[in-house]
Amino acid sequence: MPQGNVSLATRNIFHDRWGRIIPTAFVMYTIAYIDRTNISMALPSMSAALHMTPTQAGDTVGIFFWGYLLLQIPGGYLAERWSAKRFVSVLLVAWGIAAVGCGLVQTARQFWVMRFLLGVSEGGVWPATLVLLAHWFPRAERARANGYWMLCQPAAVIFASPLSGWILGHWDWRVLLIVEGALPFVWLAAWWRLIDDHPGEANWMAAGEGEQLEATLLAQAAELEPTRPEPLLRTLARPQVLLMAVAYFLLCCGGYGYLFWLPSALKSVSATSDLRVAWLFAFPYLLTGIAMVLIARHSDRTRERRAHVAVPLALAGGFFLAAVLAGGRAALLSYLFICMVGPGIHGVLGPFWAIPGEVFSRRVAGSAIGLINSIGGLGGYFGPLAVGYFNERTGDFRYGFGALGVGLLASAALTLLFRTKPEAGKVETTSF
Repeated sequence: MPQGNVSLATRNIFHDRWGRIIPTAFVMYTIAYIDRTNISMALPSMSAALHMTPTQAGDTVGIFFWGYLLLQIPGGYLAERWSAKRFVSVLLVAWGIAAVGCGLVQTARQFWVMRFLLGVSEGGVWPATLVLLAHWFPRAERARANGYWMLCQPAAVIFASPLSGWILGHWDWRVLLIVEGALPFVWLAAWWRLIDDHPGEANWMAAGEGEQLEATLLAQAAELEPTRPEPLLRTLARPQVLLMAVAYFLLCCGGYGYLFWLPSALKSVSATSDLRVAWLFAFPYLLTGIAMVLIARHSDRTRERRAHVAVPLALAGGFFLAAVLAGGRAALLSYLFICMVGPGIHGVLGPFWAIPGEVFSRRVAGSAIGLINSIGGLGGYFGPLAVGYFNERTGDFRYGFGALGVGLLASAALTLLFRTKPEAGKVETTSF
């Protein structure tokens, strides 16, 4: 079946799929992202309560990502070979326990351990959900499906930051982490009821429609099956797979360094309330959500991925450096520049994560996604750590943010080396 040729039955169930699978996954990962990132609002008061230096705070925040990498490849593998629905259900319970535990700690070491366990618990959710979406959305829809689901990242900040600021204003960081940490238990029942692993299993679809959609997806997957199968480990060690991982590592350094330290940076230059900082922090992510939709839609419409990743990343890096240069002289201009960084970083996620599913067979796609995300996700450790280190040494966030900007420019350059899928009709193998 030619790429992008979606059957009539597939078109008829468009609203069912997009109105059921995407929103359910969206809420699930919004909760995950809230539990991962609410520490950014709690960090100033928590650092004081647990007697953490900026470097220690950056290390404690980032240790999440060392735990996060452990289930990346197993998560993609289990989602493909067993069940994304069941695997994510188990993880919902595990990360809920760890997230609530973060609010019960008494020392910095205990918090370090709980953040690590939270990372382990959340580690398999990302690759498992990408595998799930690949089971429901053909290639011509994949960037939009990924992009709409990944709106959970800016949405988590937009909705949770004011709530977190309000909770901090009335109680403290412990109440914040415990209340928001309990959310996975609330959503578990909805996830189990609304999600199916494959269209053919969905009893809420009209007779024959699920099977027809699944046939479309299987036909597209068959185009990617290699003529001569090679070992999984050899496929995952291909230079282009590692290139994607390095580019994603630099992207995550910038994204998480920005996310975890921006509230502290805003508070350092303005003696203002937690709620006001929360609104200043949320505004860039409102722009981010708009950018994610526009970039994903345009990428699917043009069937182009590489430039839709490289150009926004280059702009994000440039805006980061512009914000640093303007920071000492024009605070408002610097803030406007910093607001444009988030859209460039997160706006690329839809087309970026469409690439593995378009160039890998189903046999290795989940594991490839896991490998790229595990290596790349370590940027979530090193990015915040670098900002904390420079801040402790200089007392100024601009040096750390400048380093993140340079990293984003390097990521954009590496993206230009990506190989994407060959022209329609050519026989593909498992390589990039």
